[in-house]
Amino acid sequence: MEKNHNLVLASRSPRRKQLLEWAEIDFVILVKDTDEQFPAGMPVEEIPVHIARNKGHAVLTCSEFERYDAGKTILAADTIVVLDNVVIGKPANRTEAIDTLVKLSNRTHHVITGVSIISGDREEFFSDITEVGFHSLSRDQIEYYVDKYEPYDKAGAYAIQEWIGVTGIKYIRGDFYNVMGLPVSRVVKILQDL
Repeated sequence: MEKNHNLVLASRSPRRKQLLEWAEIDFVILVKDTDEQFPAGMPVEEIPVHIARNKGHAVLTCSEFERYDAGKTILAADTIVVLDNVVIGKPANRTEAIDTLVKLSNRTHHVITGVSIISGDREEFFSDITEVGFHSLSRDQIEYYVDKYEPYDKAGAYAIQEWIGVTGIKYIRGDFYNVMGLPVSRVVKILQDL
């Protein structure tokens, strides 16, 4: 496959980096800190798109981006976990991580990744939704996972590719890689079309 040497990933996520590497896409990483707040009352499926677009535009307008040749494409993304129409963010500490996983145990939730792709004067943006159902998780299982994997940088306090995903997830409906943080096949298709 032909490599895309013109992609800038506006994300520090090691999972997104890994997914693009698996897709054999060449890219550089450039991130500008952005406010991840969103307007009150915004529909949940629009929240990660709103945040992803802010991340992409922050890179587009920063001085470091100007040093790249014209034609660079910016890829930004944000992933949220939604349970009962409520956004579950990243846990601040062990207690929050445990509490979050207790809520997700034996329940179905949605993982929504918003994506923004900016190329020249064009911008493509969308969200991808995956439904995830957990088995019933014991307190011991949850504490083991949190203590061993420290999922404090992960929406919903878990990573599907880690132990809890392998042993605790009953089913997924939708794109597995979306739960990791990027619906990579859909992104690749858009990049090819651009």
